[in-house]
Amino acid sequence: VAPGLSSVSQFPTHLNEVPSAKTSSSLQMASSAASGEESLGSKIFSAYTKTASIATTLFPLWTVIFTGIALKSPSSFDWFTTDYFTGALAALMLSMGITLKPTDFVKVASRPNAVLMQFSLCYAMMPILAFTLGKAFALDPAILAGMVLVGSINGGQASNLCTYIAKGNVALSVLMTTATTLGAIFMTPLLCKGLLGAVVPVDAKGIAFSTIQVVLAPIAVGMTLNKYFPKFVEKILPFAPVVGVVSTCLLVASAVAQVADPIMAAGLSLQLPILLLHLVGGLVGYMLPRLTGFGEVASRTMAIETSMKSSAFGFLLAKLHFGEYAARVPSAVSVVWMALTGSILAVIWRFIPVTPPKTFDRSLVEKYPPFSPKKTWAKLTGKKE
Repeated sequence: VAPGLSSVSQFPTHLNEVPSAKTSSSLQMASSAASGEESLGSKIFSAYTKTASIATTLFPLWTVIFTGIALKSPSSFDWFTTDYFTGALAALMLSMGITLKPTDFVKVASRPNAVLMQFSLCYAMMPILAFTLGKAFALDPAILAGMVLVGSINGGQASNLCTYIAKGNVALSVLMTTATTLGAIFMTPLLCKGLLGAVVPVDAKGIAFSTIQVVLAPIAVGMTLNKYFPKFVEKILPFAPVVGVVSTCLLVASAVAQVADPIMAAGLSLQLPILLLHLVGGLVGYMLPRLTGFGEVASRTMAIETSMKSSAFGFLLAKLHFGEYAARVPSAVSVVWMALTGSILAVIWRFIPVTPPKTFDRSLVEKYPPFSPKKTWAKLTGKKE
């Protein structure tokens, strides 16, 4: 309806009953103009949607480009200070938060088996895999220590974006990221002590505060907006993936720029095991859940969450708590391969359709019911219960 048409009813009755030809013509012109504007707006928005979809799909390409710029000209990202770094992480989380509802977390929390499975993959399979690859490639002790550290840290926040792109369970991904981040307070020092014989001091309060500031708070704000201002969220939702991609590219570039020299100095003997750590970790993170009865959506989510470690956090720990400078190099190399591996998996899965599960992975319990001595004895003896 064109602006001004609703005010016709306020005119005197005789004007409404016998409109002049000039008035009718004016109204028709106004209506046509409004339709033209709406049509143009729809075309622009449709063009943006298609462009945004292509841009999101090309996420691995943007990662490579930003990484290349950071390696060639590290000073290009000097402006991206710690405050901007934190703000970009918060923007990334907010872009995911507006896609979620409290019921998503209630549903996930009611079935914690997926979170426990991914926690085991993060803090059992990945550290052992890192240690095994380091030994297999005969890495120097300091490099081996840095690689084990990469395998022993929590999942990265960028995994939430890649899960969104891969059509996984974003609520589950956020919950897993939060669980492994909080778990890093005690798991990372224990693993480094057990596998390396060295304790890595961790600022538990600092990690907890950062988790609240960078992950939980933006997610809570996004969910609040989604619940109380759904119309507003509906308008900005198409921009969320673009904000997430831009934020992640800046985060990767900033981290790479800070350690460009070690990355350039690292040879193939280090590049290959780091690549295999993220690639094999992602594949095992997908296959193991599938083999144990989890659905496709949850398995994709766990694969990306397992593959994408918080390499920037690992670099910080190595810088602060390892005496050997070389221990920082694996985390620096991991920043690039982690982003590339996760984003490539996400884009591949984006084009493989999946039917959303109706029972939220209850097939795990159905496939592997709790152990019952009575039922087991009856099965062995061939007797009825």
